[in-house]
Amino acid sequence: MITASEIKEELLRNAIPEKKVILSSFFKTDKGQYGEGDKFIGVMVNTQRDLVKSIKNIELSEIEILLADEYHECRMTALVLLVALYKKAKPEQKQAIFDLYCKSTKYINSWDLVDLSAPYIVGVHLENRSRELLYKWANSNLLWEQRISIVSTIIYIRKNDFKDALSIISILQNNKQDLIQKAAGWMLREIGKRNFDVEYNFLTENNRYKELPRTLLRYAIEKFPEDIRQNFIHGSI
Repeated sequence: MITASEIKEELLRNAIPEKKVILSSFFKTDKGQYGEGDKFIGVMVNTQRDLVKSIKNIELSEIEILLADEYHECRMTALVLLVALYKKAKPEQKQAIFDLYCKSTKYINSWDLVDLSAPYIVGVHLENRSRELLYKWANSNLLWEQRISIVSTIIYIRKNDFKDALSIISILQNNKQDLIQKAAGWMLREIGKRNFDVEYNFLTENNRYKELPRTLLRYAIEKFPEDIRQNFIHGSI
């Protein structure tokens, strides 16, 4: 049975010093930035995924320790582990993984950590259950819970179920955080790829698009035909 400390030691052995500097800059860890204070070892994502594939047996309690670690790569490895375990878990084990995820949102504190895990744990778990938690998180004061709420809906969007995504986007549409605007725009773009009219009607209803933050709108209309995209940008729809 592998432990959190053994996994961390393996990550440290695979550290690339120059990668640590690059990651610290890329994930905005300076004072006042969204990743302020986050620490990196300097381990490639593929290395982390290969490590996870080699792990045959681990207790959830060890993953919980890893998920609370100060190093970004430890938290990422913990989340990759949780996603892998959830896919093959029995119903009661899935619930335990979901519960651990929900109580650990303060540690899922970067866009990459959210995006690699939220759809495949939260989104999947709530697919045939009440999705009220997504609305609670959309109204949360925690940036990462807000992003989890909207990114989780990609599971439903992929099955042409747009209702919750559109409702949560409506809640978040005036959010000032760049990472939330990008996520909301991304989900709108995903809806539009499957049903152009649904996205178009959402944007044009009561001229909603004119009130949206520019980042959100730019992400949402990225795949529109160029003439229509320009009309949105210039407010001439």
